Amino acid sequence: MQELFVDTEAKLTELCQVLQESELIALDTEFLREKTYYANLCLLQLATDDVIACVDPLALPDLSPLLDVLYQTSSVKIMHSARQDLEIFYDLKGALPTPLYDTQIAATLLGFGDQLGYANLVKSMLSTVLDKAHSRTDWQKRPLDAAQLCYAMDDVRYLIPIYRLQQSTLQEKGRSNWLDQDFNHLADVNVYAPPLDNLWKRVRGVQTLKDIQLAVLQGLCRWRELLARQLNRPRRWVVGDEVLIELARKMPTNLTALEKIRGYNNSLKKNATAVLAEIQAACALPEDKWPGDQRAKSLAPDKEALADILMAIVRVRAQQNGVTPAVLATRKDLEAILMGGNNASVLSGWRYELAGKAIGGFLSGDIQIRLLGGAITIEGN
Repeated sequence: MQELFVDTEAKLTELCQVLQESELIALDTEFLREKTYYANLCLLQLATDDVIACVDPLALPDLSPLLDVLYQTSSVKIMHSARQDLEIFYDLKGALPTPLYDTQIAATLLGFGDQLGYANLVKSMLSTVLDKAHSRTDWQKRPLDAAQLCYAMDDVRYLIPIYRLQQSTLQEKGRSNWLDQDFNHLADVNVYAPPLDNLWKRVRGVQTLKDIQLAVLQGLCRWRELLARQLNRPRRWVVGDEVLIELARKMPTNLTALEKIRGYNNSLKKNATAVLAEIQAACALPEDKWPGDQRAKSLAPDKEALADILMAIVRVRAQQNGVTPAVLATRKDLEAILMGGNNASVLSGWRYELAGKAIGGFLSGDIQIRLLGGAITIEGN
């Protein structure tokens, strides 16, 4: 396989010509974002059946020719644990390269476990041990030596062989199309640009707030997000989650009260007027404009017992199909179903085929759970 380090426009043009005719493109990135809101793309690795390349975005200010090829739908982009890499592509173009295939997601359906790392997948499927000596490399520093480039190339070197093996096994199991929903979700731009008014749901400690406090948190999260983008700094550098929770709980209305908030920092000092305005605006909202209470609702004792039975169904189905139970459904998913929710992933796609159908059948009385010979069995339609 030809190996390339692409750091000139001429080399980029040559690579694009090769990629243009490839039906399969393995893809990975190296980036840093510890000190920024937006990830700094430091290296882009690609592979086909014939070539493997490291593209240097620090030497190539214009990646448009390469992006144009990657965003063509004539090739499948194969990645492993693609979520963070795809966020970079979204930031570059406001869209995502499709169609997508994630070998980590496919591995869960094939019984390799949940969130399996790339090196372990390569070892399991190809009996190849990867050198991880450069996992802590500062990819912004130049020049990159031969060992670093080899390490980076290894991250895409085996993706196409793994893809073909996984596809063959999925076909044998009759599961070729089961992952379509997962990959479509991976390509949903809303995953990478959630509405500003929904960011409060992700704050650690949100379950300790209620009512108007949640409205305050919602406004403060919106303010923090916009400022973090403007400054290109991590959210936690602007204001940490724990400080947002404290602000939402105490709702200071003047500078003196704001200064007494635990975690009061330079960002709050510089933006005191804006922060107090957000709190004031939230406090003025009518009750029907407050965001929903995200605190966990307690199940009645009989439904707690029912959730235990549903969890048993999930475990049995997981064992029968060679996947981990958490991949199918969590206890939280099952409790949401019992409270009338219908958005749990186990109620659609391949998870429905493996476990959701049995859960629905049990709740409707069409199937039964029995203990035979010390083992739980699921009987019925």
